[in-house]
Order: sequence, then C-alpha cells, then structure tokens
Amino acid sequence: MDQIDTAIVGAGVVGLAVARALALQGQEVLILEAAGAIGSGISSRNSEVIHAGIYYPPGSLKAALCVRGKHLLYEYCEQRSVAHRRCGKLIVATSESELPALQTIRERAVASGVHDLVLLTRDEARTLEPTLECIAALHSPSTGIVDSHGLMLSLLADVEQAGGLIALNSELVTVGLNAGPAREGHVLTMADGTELEVRQLVNAAGLQAPDLARRFQGLDARHVPKASFAKGNYFTLAGRAPFTRLIYPVPEAGGLGVHLTLDLGGQAKFGPDVQWVETADDLQVNPARGDAFYAEVRKYWPGLPEGALQAGYAGIRPKISGPGEPAADFLIQGPGQHGVPGLVNLFGIESPGLTSSLAIGERVAQVSLRPE
Repeated sequence: MDQIDTAIVGAGVVGLAVARALALQGQEVLILEAAGAIGSGISSRNSEVIHAGIYYPPGSLKAALCVRGKHLLYEYCEQRSVAHRRCGKLIVATSESELPALQTIRERAVASGVHDLVLLTRDEARTLEPTLECIAALHSPSTGIVDSHGLMLSLLADVEQAGGLIALNSELVTVGLNAGPAREGHVLTMADGTELEVRQLVNAAGLQAPDLARRFQGLDARHVPKASFAKGNYFTLAGRAPFTRLIYPVPEAGGLGVHLTLDLGGQAKFGPDVQWVETADDLQVNPARGDAFYAEVRKYWPGLPEGALQAGYAGIRPKISGPGEPAADFLIQGPGQHGVPGLVNLFGIESPGLTSSLAIGERVAQVSLRPE
C-alpha cells in the first residue's frame, strides 16, 4: 500500500490553499479531487469578491479569517500577478428603516479590526456613483474582485513547486481512521479500489464534506454537522453597468441580498438570492426569479432597463445551519475537537471562504495532529 504524509480532499480554492500551506511546511502533500479539473465546484460559482470582513460577528472565525485572509490575498495577488482590483463597494440603505443597520455594520466592522468604512450621505454616495439611489451608504474601499481561477492555478503551481501532487478523477469512497496505536495512518479507499495510507487527512470537500465525513470509519457521528444547501441564483446584465464599484443592499436573512458585482472585464451580475434546496446539484436558474431581482435592484438602481437581466448561473452555499437558524461559523475541526489523530474536517466553509482561503490554510497548518 502506498503511503504519503498528507492528503487533502478537494481541489477548490480552500483545499488548494490548505495544500499550499502544508506543502510549504515541508509535508509531502497529495490533493485528491473527484472531478476532472480543479475548482469545478463551489469555487467555480462564486461572485469572486474579496470581502473586507465587515458582516461577521466579532470574534468569529469568519470575521478573523476574512480580515486576515483579505490582507494575505491582496499581497499574494500582487506578488504572483494574479488579476484583481481593489474597486471598493457601497452598502446602501434605501429606506429610513435601514439606517440603523448601516451603523450596526460599521460598529461590527470596527470590532473585527476593519477601520476604513466611511458613512456617506445620499449626495456623497451619488458623487461616487451618479446613477445610484439611496438615502445613505457605507463605503468600503478595501473590498475588491479577483480572478478566482487564476488564483487557483497559482496556488496549485505553488503546491507542485514544493513537491506536492494532485490526482484528478480520484473520488474518495471510505476512510478507515487510525483511532489508536495499532496503525500509523488512515487508510483511504478510492472509487477504483486503490488504497492509500496517510498520516494526516484534511477534508476540504466543500458541499460534500459532511457526507464524506460520515463515511470515516472511526469518527463519532455526533461530530458531523447536518448539511443545508442554500442556492444562490445570479442574473447577468445585458450591456455595461453604469457603476465602477460593487453595490450591496443591507444584508438579508441567509445572505447579503441581491447585490451588483463586477468582473475584471466590467461585466455586471446581480445576486445571489437565497433559495433553500434539497440537493447540492440543483443548479438550474429559473428565469421567473428575475421578476424579484428587478424589484430588488431597482431599489438602488431605478434606471435598470426592462428586459436587461438574463438568467446567469447558480451556486450552492455549503451551510451547516438551516432555514430560520442563526448563521453558523466556519468549523475547522481538528483532533482537539473529535479526538482522532491526524484528521482535520472543514465544514460550512461558505462566503467569505474565497477571501479567507489563505488564512484558512494558515490555520489548518497550525492545528495539532494529536488530541489535546
């Protein structure tokens, strides 16, 4: 049976960032990806936004890793010439009732170490974005956008340069965990019957992470959260948008509202909304949902032309909290939590997972391999 130091399950942006961090520590790393290409799951269906770290509860992993990850990501992109732009965004209040929410967001951001938000009047906001309608806005100058695929290619190149390997079309079926001194490592069984023994296993399988963990023989089921799937639909804009910054409404339950984001070519898209679904493969966009998008977007852009929105794409948020429940934090679960040596599970790595990816890699690299 072949043996290796560390296996990372999942070649999305988080799995690649974790693999990079461990490879740079000198570990022998193998990335196992069930699909035929990197980043073909969650990482291919996000908004490519570099978040500032302003929405999340102070003290949470989401807040800490987003703020840390943002700085690491900008530095990394500059060093490696990964396409990105620090374009900034406006969080807009379109009614008097939303004004307190802007103040709450600002206070939460400061508590998390984000000190660059500026409260703007309607006129000040419209000076920046003349076609915007609002009664007040928060300007976040450190929000940006990134070429997520270019980022993943760069991360993979770092892994390979450090001696790591990736195996595509390699679906992990079961794992026999080392729960004691009888065996040195965990035995991984692949879909084709291949077996591999590893000293450390990192489950970065995204949407499939909880289901995969339930097939880890030797892991107590009470340590595996229930997966909930929140679909986010995007609609694209025909023609160019009259905005140079991202435009976000006040957040809504389960997400950040139907916001306007731009890609590096200036193309605009709107979304995502929140649609709870039963399965992780429900990725079709119903054009009829566009009616609600027009209503939401016209609250801050009244000039949106009729017929300008086209059904785009959908992504699934890998949530570990369900409808009506408080949003769960990232769950980075190591031996100190579940008692299994050399196993790290990453559960609920939804937004701001892309922004936090390098910081998540740092955090996993610091996790002790032994139970505390």
